[in-house]
Amino acid sequence: MDELIARVTTVTGLDAATAQTAIGHILAFLQKEGPATEVAQLLATMPGSETAVAASNADEGGGGLMGMLGGMMGGGVMALGQKLMAAGVPMGQMQPLGSELFAYGREKAGEDVMGPIVGAIPGLNQFV
Repeated sequence: MDELIARVTTVTGLDAATAQTAIGHILAFLQKEGPATEVAQLLATMPGSETAVAASNADEGGGGLMGMLGGMMGGGVMALGQKLMAAGVPMGQMQPLGSELFAYGREKAGEDVMGPIVGAIPGLNQFV
């Protein structure tokens, strides 16, 4: 996970803590919305990903205004965007963040894993 965080901070200018939180939110989203087999294969190639996902899922319980907004938007990629903004990721850095995470995923897990994930989630392709 340290290698991915370093790559994300370099590309986006985010600090390491924000990058780690954002990565956790994205991976938790993929786990919830994506094809289970491929997402499990992706997470298996990323040491520390389970901890990042668990931290993201622990944050879910609070709800609040951002949870309410995500609920009104029906979830999906829009709700993920709201979570990322709440975590301190500016709108303009979401696409570079997603691109770097998915490039890393392709390097570690391969296109056979990443292709089905991207294809299964409506709207995700605009961030990768």
